[in-house]
Amino acid sequence: MAEVVLEKAGKTYPGGVRAVEGFDLRIADGEFVVLVGPSGCGKSTTLRMIAGLEEITEGSISIAGAVVNDVHARDRDIAMVFQNYALYPHMTVERNLSFGLMRRRVHRSRLRALLSSDYRTAMREESAAIDLRVSEAARMLGITDLLDRQPRALSGGQRQRVALGRALVRAPQVFLFDEPLSNLDAKLRVEMRTELRVLHRQLNSTMVYVTHDQEEAMTLGDRLVVMNEGVVQQIDAPTRIYSHPVNRFVAGFVGTPSMNFLEGTLDAQGVFATDDSTIELPSELSTGHRGPVVLGVRPGALQPCEEGRGWKCHLAAVEHLGDRVDLVLEHCGMQLVSRVESSRSFQEGATLWVEPKVGEGVHLFERSKEGRTLASA
Repeated sequence: MAEVVLEKAGKTYPGGVRAVEGFDLRIADGEFVVLVGPSGCGKSTTLRMIAGLEEITEGSISIAGAVVNDVHARDRDIAMVFQNYALYPHMTVERNLSFGLMRRRVHRSRLRALLSSDYRTAMREESAAIDLRVSEAARMLGITDLLDRQPRALSGGQRQRVALGRALVRAPQVFLFDEPLSNLDAKLRVEMRTELRVLHRQLNSTMVYVTHDQEEAMTLGDRLVVMNEGVVQQIDAPTRIYSHPVNRFVAGFVGTPSMNFLEGTLDAQGVFATDDSTIELPSELSTGHRGPVVLGVRPGALQPCEEGRGWKCHLAAVEHLGDRVDLVLEHCGMQLVSRVESSRSFQEGATLWVEPKVGEGVHLFERSKEGRTLASA
């Protein structure tokens, strides 16, 4: 286990393409941090810089108090799990788990034996220690019954557990995960998310995880690092990022369905006006803010109301999702989504009036490129 620190870390490729810029992050010993963002935002590049697979071009990276900018990947004492399982197809699960340790010859018994000429004794000690690590990893991951099988006889979820086990047996200072669940179906992804959280609690190891799936990020991370275009947008606990996004990008990226955004103007009386409608905002949102703004409303906070209040919408579609229903609405050429309880009945094609419910996910943003958050309620 180890603390990982990135200070103004960055990566610029030949031709001046900046993949990561001014990345500052301190990951505590034993913390589970998730880097999340859209494709191409720089999250995988950042992970590869920590691993030593990508050379950083500015700033520094430290692991366990030591700067590792110039330290080779194999000497950083990290283990990485990739999207592709990369298992040896001709080896059994047990052999896949132990092969890395055998090649690295990590046990000091080997060195002691070479110096004392007692080579066979050292080999037995080393094999016993490796067998113990493999057995313990297999037990933790629930793959003990699979040790004699080859990868072709395993399901996708089982193969991913073997890939995790291969990292686990090394007992590294830091675990790095680069979208390891992307190849699994939806049900398996949920199961593996739970297993990863349980594994983290058991090991109390430092883990850095990359994903583009914001739901996966929210359920796994102690803290999230939201990135966009190579720049960190916000670092905070999942619940805090959801309830208090720092800008419009974070607000729109985190949450399913995405937040609804309406551009308008806010006057001195707290009235928010779009092209063809007005609505009075509460003082906790409107106080101190005037002029062009963007109102953001979570789908769960946009609820049907009596005629003449809120916004008049055309109900384009009704999406039934078991215990809830998503109403797809059209208003002034914009698409909005309202999430309601499944017990309510709605008719597609009807006219529906909706309004934001303060306290359930309503935000005010600057109408600018940065889209800084002005207020949340």
